Amino acid sequence: MAMSLMRPGGFSYSELANAGPVQHHFSPYTDNGGSIVAVAGKGFALIASDTRLSTGYSILTRDQPKLYDLNSNTVLGCSGCWCDVLSETRLIEARMKLYKHEHQKEMSPGAVAQMLATILYSRRFFPYYVSNVVAGLDANGQGVVYSYDPVGHCDQNLFHAGGSSGALLQPLLDNQIGLLNMEIKPTEPLTLERAKGIIKDVFISAAERDIYTGDGILLKIITKDGITQESMKLRHD
Repeated sequence: MAMSLMRPGGFSYSELANAGPVQHHFSPYTDNGGSIVAVAGKGFALIASDTRLSTGYSILTRDQPKLYDLNSNTVLGCSGCWCDVLSETRLIEARMKLYKHEHQKEMSPGAVAQMLATILYSRRFFPYYVSNVVAGLDANGQGVVYSYDPVGHCDQNLFHAGGSSGALLQPLLDNQIGLLNMEIKPTEPLTLERAKGIIKDVFISAAERDIYTGDGILLKIITKDGITQESMKLRHD
């Protein structure tokens, strides 16, 4: 009687041969979570991020903001794969320094937005796994917000939510700031204080529904007088 050769583990070589190919999966990306919200208004722009950095169900730190002051009137918000965030922001910082030395002036938010679009497009075959939002004041002193897809398509808006809870927060911004899906629409223009209140409310909502968003908010306020910041605590579980 023919005997089946057995290998350690109890499977015969014939059984392994008939099992078919085995697929091994590897991804160079990881999602470290985090959310970004930006709102533009008359004479101001706001951009905020949470402070939680995590991977899977593990929290790496509760105090890691995701906002970067690029110059006196432009702030970049990044969330996603943290190693890509660090690589991208260092490249942007170097290019902005070169621009300032060559032109003896700071980049405008529109120029920053175009530069970032070019950087992202240059990496289209191995993109940065990052959700990017740029907020600032244009030459007329009006707030502007730019958002991106992974390969550099840029869209200018008055408000945007990105990151792990972006899909949860965007409909709320559409309603409260874009005044969509409302029977009775307010007639008062959006003020700085109301925009700050809305941003804080949407982050409280995100912290209740998204495990990758929480611990705290860092809010950057961009006006003609420069950039100031505020912070607020969120739930820690």
